[in-house]
Amino acid sequence: MLFETERKPRIRIVLVDDHAIMRECLRALIEVDQGLDVVGEFESVEESLIGIRDLQPDVVLTDLALRGLSGIDLLGEVNRISPLTRTIVLTAHDNIQYVSAALGAGADGYVLKSASGDELMRAIRAVSMGQHFLCKAITAKLPADFIADVRRSSAEAAAARPITKRELEVLTCVAAGQTTKAIARNLGVSPKTVAKHRANLMHKLHLHNVAAITTFAVRNGLTGGKPSGRSVTAQPHFVASLT
Repeated sequence: MLFETERKPRIRIVLVDDHAIMRECLRALIEVDQGLDVVGEFESVEESLIGIRDLQPDVVLTDLALRGLSGIDLLGEVNRISPLTRTIVLTAHDNIQYVSAALGAGADGYVLKSASGDELMRAIRAVSMGQHFLCKAITAKLPADFIADVRRSSAEAAAARPITKRELEVLTCVAAGQTTKAIARNLGVSPKTVAKHRANLMHKLHLHNVAAITTFAVRNGLTGGKPSGRSVTAQPHFVASLT
């Protein structure tokens, strides 16, 4: 008897660029990889926000220079409407001020349009796994203290985003092995609300699966059945890709 090999879910990608030929080329390049799937294409921030909210993709690939609102504006909104979506800037702008602005707005990756297709593929896979990615041409231009400055500013921003009491309750329940329906029933909320709280805390804490949630809960003494009441804040990391 033959058994079908279990397939890993594809990384779902949304493209945002105001040039149709650029989107077509990106789609053709990306979908050569059977592990990647372009699920949406948009030419403006306004259109893309509607699509991203509905699609909840794994990765958004966006230019900075767009008609109307800019890619920086888009980066600031993605976290609000789709907390688990990661973002990569694909642009011709190699000025460090642009890099700083993009990372400050929440970008998880920054790749120049002069980069190779292979480097873009590595960027997509890196950010989808929770890492940050800067293309080689950008890392070569970075001042020695740039990464430290970004890490410090990210930590300061994280300190202003403590985990809420309800998110902490959900985290504790997930770590205890409860299903979404069970958590919803115990907390007196809908399963959709539980899923939203879980997505928020996973984004804040940079946790990407249930095993990571459980490990975090154990290390922070949150598995005793009830939330400990301690203040928990996000601990973001920043990794520049130098390969």
